[in-house]
Amino acid sequence: MSFKTLLAYQKGFDLAMEIFQMSKNFPKSEQFGLTSQIVRSSRSVCSNITEGYRKRQYEKHFKSKLSDSDSENSETQLWLDFAFACEYISEDKRKELQNKSEEIGKLIYYMMNNPDKFK
Repeated sequence: MSFKTLLAYQKGFDLAMEIFQMSKNFPKSEQFGLTSQIVRSSRSVCSNITEGYRKRQYEKHFKSKLSDSDSENSETQLWLDFAFACEYISEDKRKELQNKSEEIGKLIYYMMNNPDKFK
C-alpha cells in the first residue's frame, strides 16, 4: 500500500494545494512572512504523514511523525486566523479551511491511536 492511498494524506495534500492557490492573492509584502509560513506548514502535514508511513514498522517513529504532522496542521490553523485578521480571506473561507484542517486532524489522531491498522 502507498502513502498516497491514506485519506489523511489525500485530504492534507488537497488542503495544501488550496491554501497555495489562495495565498497567491496575498500582498507581495507577505511573501516572506505569512505566505511562506502558511504554505510551508500546510505542506508539512503531508510530508510528515509520508515520512511516518515509510517507517510504520517502528511504532514510536510512526507516532512521532504523525505528531509532527498534527502540530503542523495546528500551525496552519493559526496562519488561517492571521490571514483572516489581516483581511486577506473572508470569515467563510477561514471557517471552510479550518473545518477541512480539523477533519485532517481527526484522521491523524485516528492513525496515531491505531498504528497496527497501518502496518
